Amino acid sequence: MMTRPATHWQPPHFDINPQNGAPGAELASDPCFVSAKKILLAGGLVAIPTETVYGLAADATNAEAVAGIYQAKNRPSFNPLISHLPSLEAACQHGLFNEDGLKLAAAFWPGPMTLVVRKRAESPIADLTSAGLDTVALRVPDSALMRALAHATGKPLAAPSANRSGRVSPTSAAHVAEELGDRIDMIADLGSCRVGVESSVILCVDGAPATLLRPGGISAQQLEAVLGRPLARAGTDDQAPSSPGMMTSHYAPSVAVRLNATEIKPGEALIAFGPHLPRHAERAVEIVNLSPKGDSFEAAQKLFAALRALDRPDISCIAVAPIGDEGLGEAINDRLKRAAA
Repeated sequence: MMTRPATHWQPPHFDINPQNGAPGAELASDPCFVSAKKILLAGGLVAIPTETVYGLAADATNAEAVAGIYQAKNRPSFNPLISHLPSLEAACQHGLFNEDGLKLAAAFWPGPMTLVVRKRAESPIADLTSAGLDTVALRVPDSALMRALAHATGKPLAAPSANRSGRVSPTSAAHVAEELGDRIDMIADLGSCRVGVESSVILCVDGAPATLLRPGGISAQQLEAVLGRPLARAGTDDQAPSSPGMMTSHYAPSVAVRLNATEIKPGEALIAFGPHLPRHAERAVEIVNLSPKGDSFEAAQKLFAALRALDRPDISCIAVAPIGDEGLGEAINDRLKRAAA
């Protein structure tokens, strides 16, 4: 975590290629733009304004960088993060878009709309970014700077609101500095955000109706006008699937999960934490230690991969050793409790 104030950058006026988000010559040569690009590629955190709110951006393919977002925000739970792309073409490299998704993207991207679509198997977006789900939340923002940095880095940028968890979303650089100024690497200051509310989130997957998961910067009426029919509503519409990871639906393995295990039973696999293993650990079919040194930051990066690796027919139960709530431990335990439920 940062212990010095973030670099404050006021980008120049600039143009980008409206089709693919490529930065113009003035922006591409700006020293702070070059620095922001290097920070993101190195796993650092940059606060970037969009048309909705200021986002805390990191490389969505780098689990360590994404864990840094949670650490900076003091976020107590791992929920899917929105990945920002420079263009629909770039988004299609990570998600499978059905007819509804393509219609909405054509109408409202770039803009304050996020589409939750099936994640491509070959997408490098980290499991920690998508919360281990088979869907991924993608957006092409109406923000020249976010699109330009996503294009320049060649990476989708995970960017939840740049504030501490539970606080009001920031709509100015001053808000970000007040909340996270000593926890991140750079703040790009482009004044106040135009929309000021977060993006609308719509689930678009085959086999389910287009579903509004979160109201936001584009009204339901606008979305429905493009689709030509009403949206299903998550949590209220009988035909709507539960929101994928938006606080109600979460990744869980098909085998049972047993928490705070102090002794291992035959046929179980073990998720360990720290240098000391539970009693009879030798009985475990397989052992995955999230962090032999007991580092919750390291453990967060490995959590979803461990659950997936142990979700096998030859394992009767995944036993999880006790993990304290210090650091990112609270978020890890929150997700494990949901998996166990």
